[in-house]
Amino acid sequence: MSHTIRMTVPQDLPGKEKMMDSTILRCVHVDMGYGRQLVLPDVHLDIAPGAILGILGPNGAGKTTLLKTLLGILRPLRGAIDYPGGRDRVRFGYVPQRQVVDETYPLTVAEVVMMGRYGLLGVGHRPRRTDEEARVLALEEVGLVHLANRPYRELSGGQKQRILIARALAGDPTVLVLDEPTTDMDLPSERAIMELIAKLHTRQGLTTLVVSHLLHVVLSLATTIAFVNRTVTVVPAAEGRSAEYLSAFYGVPVRVAELGGMHVAI
Repeated sequence: MSHTIRMTVPQDLPGKEKMMDSTILRCVHVDMGYGRQLVLPDVHLDIAPGAILGILGPNGAGKTTLLKTLLGILRPLRGAIDYPGGRDRVRFGYVPQRQVVDETYPLTVAEVVMMGRYGLLGVGHRPRRTDEEARVLALEEVGLVHLANRPYRELSGGQKQRILIARALAGDPTVLVLDEPTTDMDLPSERAIMELIAKLHTRQGLTTLVVSHLLHVVLSLATTIAFVNRTVTVVPAAEGRSAEYLSAFYGVPVRVAELGGMHVAI
């Protein structure tokens, strides 16, 4: 890849309605956890339209708890998540870790991507022409239209990740959520996925949440960073990628270098 990853937040959001409020999702005094187990107390978080929020933290720090609560999979233990522009104007497109996707059934790429339309179709309804068109557009966005009839489980890891992104895009989301999108990838595949995320953000104005334990992925993509370690601290990316901040958070000396347009912690 000869070009570099450069992130800018667009002033206009092509293909999406602008939110009247500067925040599309807000947490104030929200406790997050499971049952009676408190994992993240007193979370304060604002997500602005068009932002890329990177979520960083060590294993077991609460990243998954935060993500599931934002998606509505978990109910807050205290407080509530507010949608200043209206809940109906926030549609999540969720891209899970591809390692947890069940490949038992011999589904084609086209069938996997069409799953992203199920929430819009309703129970018992068959795909319409608009759904087929949305599937094709989603595959075009990730550059894999030519693989529509291939079995999903025969694809490479990088191709599978693109298809899962296409599945999320098919549902016409306003917020794209990616959980560990580059795990277990070689360097070229990882770079290609990062560039795809950056392209989607720029072209579609998608508000994006990226959860990763890989520092360079979040540092290179994010406009805002949420540091999670039994609490949540949100800072602008310029502050969060500083050596001083990262060293204090991880408790070890960290240096940050820019290589080929990517921010790398060493």
